[in-house]
Amino acid sequence: MFLIVAVSIIPNISSTDFIVGDDNGWTTGFDYQAWAQGKDFHVGDQLVFKYPAGRHNVVRVNGTAFQQCDVPQNSTKPLTTGNDVIVLSSPGRKWYICGVSNHCLNGQMKLAITVQSQFGYGAPSSSPPNPTPTTPSPVSAAKGTSPIYSSWISLIFALLITIIF
Repeated sequence: MFLIVAVSIIPNISSTDFIVGDDNGWTTGFDYQAWAQGKDFHVGDQLVFKYPAGRHNVVRVNGTAFQQCDVPQNSTKPLTTGNDVIVLSSPGRKWYICGVSNHCLNGQMKLAITVQSQFGYGAPSSSPPNPTPTTPSPVSAAKGTSPIYSSWISLIFALLITIIF
């Protein structure tokens, strides 16, 4: 019974929820690059964008659109709830902007991060934004954990239970 409870709880503990901008939330006039500096983002972590619904939005873009503060016609649908959760589902560079009016260009509502694999391997978190276009993947609000990580946790707990009993 203990093994079942532990295996179901541990994967959820492994991810981190990042409130973008902390107490400031997603708003104009805030330096999101400074906010992201020194933070380690990993696959399975979540970005939470908090803002007054209807005032802003969140659009995932590629590196070129990020630098130009441009929402391409073929971009993913903007998130608009005011409490948008994005699960970081793959390693690499990720770019987000506010697509409302000139909020990105004049209000600096733009965030670029590097997501590392769940175990810390992958692209370094200090690399500069890459202007090479990439195809954005769909944004998901589901919480996930690497199957490899879950397998290791299951194996460790099985061994512990075997040793104890």
